Amino acid sequence: MPRWESDAQGRLERAALELFETQGFERTSVAQIASAAGLKERSFYRYFRDKREVLFAGNELEAHLVAQVEAADPGLTPIEALLTALGTAEDIFRPREFLLRRGRVIAANPALAERDLIKLADIADALAPALERRGVEPGKARFIIDVVLAIHRRAMPRWLAEPDSTLAQLMAQAAAELREAVTLPAPTVR
Repeated sequence: MPRWESDAQGRLERAALELFETQGFERTSVAQIASAAGLKERSFYRYFRDKREVLFAGNELEAHLVAQVEAADPGLTPIEALLTALGTAEDIFRPREFLLRRGRVIAANPALAERDLIKLADIADALAPALERRGVEPGKARFIIDVVLAIHRRAMPRWLAEPDSTLAQLMAQAAAELREAVTLPAPTVR
């Protein structure tokens, strides 16, 4: 690729993913990624701190979710506000194929899987104050976020596998499955 070509960050991300798939994360160097993207190694560091960040860079999702929760109808429950926010996240996600490939690379490397969990925790930390501003007590806010993220973990692989579905539909389906699973009979009093 010529050096003057636009979208250097995207080229680095695509090149890194390709190299991670073909030769593994550990055996891929920053210099190889930059070269495959048609850039110099120093250009890589303009966009990413290290090679892990190629898969985790940016706060777009976090910023989007916080903005969606803050803009949500005040009549929605906190869970409904979060489910709605996550249901709109597909608007900022990369193409499904990229996310599927990225997921396989992350699953194959324990350090990347750990970084994925850290990124998810960062998103949860950012969402808690947004719920608190809606009047939710801090401990309850974190509990609600954890429940909704569990629903998201159920819906996301389905969304990736079902191109005709929307994330919002699959979030609603997973939420219904959770409601069904936790419906307990009332205790009998003797």
